[in-house]
Amino acid sequence: MELLFATGNPHKVTEVQYLLPKEIKIRTLHEIGINEEIPETGKTLEENALQKAEYVKKRIKGNVFAEDTGLEVKVLHNAPGVYSARYAGPQHDSRANLLKLLKEMEGQKDRTARFRTVIALILNDEIHRFEGIVNGRIAEKASGKGGFGYDPVFIPEGFDRSFAELGDEVKSRISHRAQAMKKMISFLNTLRIQP
Repeated sequence: MELLFATGNPHKVTEVQYLLPKEIKIRTLHEIGINEEIPETGKTLEENALQKAEYVKKRIKGNVFAEDTGLEVKVLHNAPGVYSARYAGPQHDSRANLLKLLKEMEGQKDRTARFRTVIALILNDEIHRFEGIVNGRIAEKASGKGGFGYDPVFIPEGFDRSFAELGDEVKSRISHRAQAMKKMISFLNTLRIQP
């Protein structure tokens, strides 16, 4: 089967393709000629995920899913949250976002945080949602060259290294996105949807 992943982020496409069984082919916005930025004006991850999926669904005939992910830091009242990609401004600058977060966290003893992903799947015109959460903490400084976004400063619970240091194999097992994707795949399997 084919699913269109409503994202312009190539890192997310790679990560999701790695998680899906080979029988499910992911198509990207670029492949179908949608190159404009998709609106993300929701106040929650759930609203943004659905907004992106519906925006694309209006332009295609097939099934589509979108996700929105936020880093929620306890002492920052769950910021950056829904604004994670735009934390340092509208330019979606990952490095600037990371540096802003580290500055905000200077001197903070409680570094508890979590990554949360919400997927909105529109399948045969019905909406389904899936959520994945990974708890952890914010490191004092960035480390590691893997991953993207806040991965160099997020240390998942039960580990002493950042997502950026742990590598794709570990991240694909334990991450927020992996958990949400596994729930979606399990749902698709219960429907006995076959290629």
